[in-house]
Amino acid sequence: MSIHFGTDGWRAVISEEFTFANVRLVAQAIADWIGESIDHSQRTMVVGYDTRFLSDRYAAEVAQVLAANGIQVYLTRQDTPTPVVSHAIRHLGADGGVMVTASHNPPRYNGLKLKVASGGSASGADCKRVEKYLQRESAPRTMEFAAAEHHGLIRRFDPVPAYSAHLETMLNCDTIASHPGRVAIDSMHGAGRGHIQTWLQSTGWEVEEIHSELNPGFGGFHPEPIMPHLQALQKMVLAGRFSLGLATDGDADRIGAIDERGRFVSPQSIFALALRYLVEDRNLRGTVVRSISMTNMIDRLCARYRLPIVETPVGFSHIAKLMADHDVLIGGEESGGITLRGHVPVGDGILLGLLLLEIVSSYGTTLAELLDDLQATVGPAFYARQDLTVPIQINKHSMTERLSQNVPQRIGEFVVEHIQLNDGLKYLLRNGAWLLIRPSGTEPVLRIYAEAPEQSGLSSLLDYGRSIAASVA
Repeated sequence: MSIHFGTDGWRAVISEEFTFANVRLVAQAIADWIGESIDHSQRTMVVGYDTRFLSDRYAAEVAQVLAANGIQVYLTRQDTPTPVVSHAIRHLGADGGVMVTASHNPPRYNGLKLKVASGGSASGADCKRVEKYLQRESAPRTMEFAAAEHHGLIRRFDPVPAYSAHLETMLNCDTIASHPGRVAIDSMHGAGRGHIQTWLQSTGWEVEEIHSELNPGFGGFHPEPIMPHLQALQKMVLAGRFSLGLATDGDADRIGAIDERGRFVSPQSIFALALRYLVEDRNLRGTVVRSISMTNMIDRLCARYRLPIVETPVGFSHIAKLMADHDVLIGGEESGGITLRGHVPVGDGILLGLLLLEIVSSYGTTLAELLDDLQATVGPAFYARQDLTVPIQINKHSMTERLSQNVPQRIGEFVVEHIQLNDGLKYLLRNGAWLLIRPSGTEPVLRIYAEAPEQSGLSSLLDYGRSIAASVA
């Protein structure tokens, strides 16, 4: 069996490796892992799914296999965001969960995210244990859906009311309602559709949403809230004179935004704005956790506030583990997955989108003005990421070993001071600039990340990254 778990579960192309037969095999391996790791007799799992092609059917297959193994399953009634499913796991006291989604990946992909009792992603060690069970030759157990429902092993439920009530404890509703404006929302045909709009109904904010209809092809775009996938939202904000635009990805665990001038607001800036607001306006303190590809603006803010900061490899499971063991105020990744203390340890585009509205309302100013002030305070910082499709999945260890043996003294105008090898290869450069090259853990893509104090320097870093990518692809 060639199925392997990446940075956040198993993903594969529909009808090639991601088939009903393979989904049942993986579900059985998950059931075996639950049986091994949970010692009480009544084991419970939550199963949810997104808007992708056949996700609801795949979720039913997972539920039937788990039920056949004596595991009680709470199955969502409709497509549901990953953070909502994660909250349901913790709210119900379940032993874990499975989310059928390929998150932000292209429409031809689907996948399974494996969750533990905290609602966070399963660790790499747990995923390896599941993979070991896949080597067994025995056929997966399964039972008819109707029979499982009759015996109470599968129960349909709606996790949204409990999640919405929880958000009221995470957000200041009065502040959000204090300076209402007009917000455009692009749910990118994903499972986040309608959630932000519904939550804002009584706040005075005027809301218009696009791409909220079910479309398993996602309109031909990758459901990832980055440019150029947000051109429709950008045009909408400019044409309609909206205060800002918010976008969530395929399973709504990532956030992106457009300011009133039509500029893309990266998760890097959203993270920095959220950290500054939590410390300066809510008077909160704690450890800050960021992935290796996150902006150095976070480091400068932490130095300013004298907060401890921890850097992790890409993959939210690393952040989730730290949140379980330490007093983490905020944790997040460059990709847009960000969460806060008191919330489930997964990225949540819905929560962060609403928090961004709270921030704008609290300051009584515009998002663009807040971004300009942020750059003046802890910038300048110009950031970019490029994804290069490669013929096959690149071996990360081999790539980093090869590149580390030929490190240049300079990249463009920047002197190379150090390198890091804990997740791909990261060149740490003078003046706070950096360049990171790492293969994706879920698809045949080589990612190039860079940050520099000016746009011209950023371009030279990306040029070098592309030249390196051509040599290893």
